[in-house]
Amino acid sequence: MAHLKHALALGLFTALLLPAADAPKPKVRAITAFVTIDAKSYPAQIEEAVKFLSQVRDAVKAAGYDVAGIRISTQPFPEYTRGLSHDQALKVLHGIGDLAVKLRFAPNVGPAMVKDTDDTAPVALITEVLAKPGNLLNANIVTAAGDGIHWKAVHQAALIIKGVGARSPHGQGNFNFAAIAMLKPYGPFYPGAWHPGGGPRSFAIGLEAANVVMDVFSREHDPRTAGKALTDALSIHMRTVEAAAMKAAAGSGWTYAGIDPTPAPGGAVSIGTAIESFTGATFGSPGTETAAGLITRAVKDVPVKQTGYSGLMIPVLEDTLLTRRWTEGTYGLDSILAYSAVCAGGVDTVPLAGDTTEEAIARIVGDVATLAFKWNKPLAARLLPAPGKKVGEMTEFSGALANTIIQPLIGSPRR
Repeated sequence: MAHLKHALALGLFTALLLPAADAPKPKVRAITAFVTIDAKSYPAQIEEAVKFLSQVRDAVKAAGYDVAGIRISTQPFPEYTRGLSHDQALKVLHGIGDLAVKLRFAPNVGPAMVKDTDDTAPVALITEVLAKPGNLLNANIVTAAGDGIHWKAVHQAALIIKGVGARSPHGQGNFNFAAIAMLKPYGPFYPGAWHPGGGPRSFAIGLEAANVVMDVFSREHDPRTAGKALTDALSIHMRTVEAAAMKAAAGSGWTYAGIDPTPAPGGAVSIGTAIESFTGATFGSPGTETAAGLITRAVKDVPVKQTGYSGLMIPVLEDTLLTRRWTEGTYGLDSILAYSAVCAGGVDTVPLAGDTTEEAIARIVGDVATLAFKWNKPLAARLLPAPGKKVGEMTEFSGALANTIIQPLIGSPRR
């Protein structure tokens, strides 16, 4: 009888961890490895990381989850290109890109600057790389950390964004670059992922789970109960994926850095649609701030080892509903900054006119860094100036980015 009771209890516990048969299941957006490489041995080091990531991917798939892809983030690229000529450094970075094609992973070469006292020479190098047509490398720059706001890096970020926007086809190259503020190492999402180098080999996971939020908010509209319901729904998937990944990594020598429970959206898997379902109003209307804060609190309560943003992403051009509302003008840059005060993520895939000045871009990046430092929260700025396009004209991005009408910045005269 005791054995029967134990079996029944175990079955009930297991059932509680499993999603309902008709519940939406998120996709695993990223399984990201953080490796320390050198300019001579990086192919073997990366190949070893891909082999490990493939094992984790297989384990997560066996647990019932689709995996969009694997990713590898190196330590800051200035560390392994230091002492090399410009052409030698380009050869190493392009070599990493070539390996990414061959081995089918998404590469990130980390920050051009981590501290505000860092040399600015790598800025020109990464601008050249990001502007190249067909570039696969992701990169970033740290604009705020525990030591304060990095104002030199803020202006260097604007220099990169302006240069890449002008030189890459349709300004697409800036999709692979972010100015990151107060974002700690070992977050899985691109392009903000980074690590300082050294230490154990680590990996982290990020899910495309906006569909879970859509499902919960289609039923829950009371802020007193919706948060708990969302935490419970996300926890089922996060804990299952985490358990599968940790089991696959056991004894491998790799360290599990955590899972970023931010419910990343993508296309029709829309966080904007979820928020509208909750508020019963157009995204950008009063109540949107409440929803942003509620989602973030729910995410932070998910009982997993957390890393990365652990909040809410509002990527203007990666979410179908958000793109539509941007075109309609129901929200803007100032709205996103306001929502970022109660969530995490920042100003993501925001289209700008091609003639937006470097100084104006720096002010936006500075606002994000200021907000992040003030509230000690991870935020990023991924800005997309569209070359040759003016306010009121349609962008011409491709791939994962949708297109929209460019809106004027608040404070700019309307034409």
